[in-house]
Amino acid sequence: MIDPLDPDRVSEQLPTQALGHKALVFDSTASTNDIAAAYACQVKHHGWIILAEQQHQGRGRGSHQWLAGRGDSVLCSVILTECNLDTNLLSLCTAVAIAEAIGPQARIKWPNDILIQGRKLCGILIESRAFITHTAHIIGLGINCHQGPDDFPQEICNQATSLDIVTGTVTDRTALIRRVLISLEAWLARAQSDGNAIVDQWSRLSVLLGHRVTVLYQGTPFAGHCLGIDPQHGLILRLDSGAIRMFEAAHSSIAK
Repeated sequence: MIDPLDPDRVSEQLPTQALGHKALVFDSTASTNDIAAAYACQVKHHGWIILAEQQHQGRGRGSHQWLAGRGDSVLCSVILTECNLDTNLLSLCTAVAIAEAIGPQARIKWPNDILIQGRKLCGILIESRAFITHTAHIIGLGINCHQGPDDFPQEICNQATSLDIVTGTVTDRTALIRRVLISLEAWLARAQSDGNAIVDQWSRLSVLLGHRVTVLYQGTPFAGHCLGIDPQHGLILRLDSGAIRMFEAAHSSIAK
């Protein structure tokens, strides 16, 4: 293991009330989101993060799995128990924050992928839990860090990449986690008063804006040009028929 995660170092230099002020690190677990869900029942756990060196049942959207070797990735879940943002806007904030933390080459592929050089580097999964006293949001993210070209399964080897591959250096995962948390907290705060700022920044970082794409909505393809994003209703397309239609993220994906 190149850079074993240390909860004290993760929280280092973060303000006391910041996201990540409490970090729980597991050597191996089924899913960091599942552990986060157990803590999310109490409001006082707002800002806690769950990290793991390895997951056995890491989830992506739908039925997809997130696959990563031990110590190769940032596998993290952030617990938000005091966030009243709409889930769609929260998703935009998260994508923007992670892209900015990764660096200027990072781009966003709606609804939940971060790309570098056209290849997937990071996936995001946001899950919500309703409790009697509050609604909690759990932001799960996986960022490829130490994988080499031969470490990806054959079915995705031409679609995935890692920070080590892109930069030619060994990524400091703890420093990366800190950058993500600081950026995420800043964008969450800004979204409370200026949701348009999130949409504008997402548009600047999007690989879809202005391009012709095919959206699979509940299994049915819709082709057209991407006009932008609506924080409540999803991706905006001008269909080939000329009609304007919006596609919510929960039931949509981009055809490969």
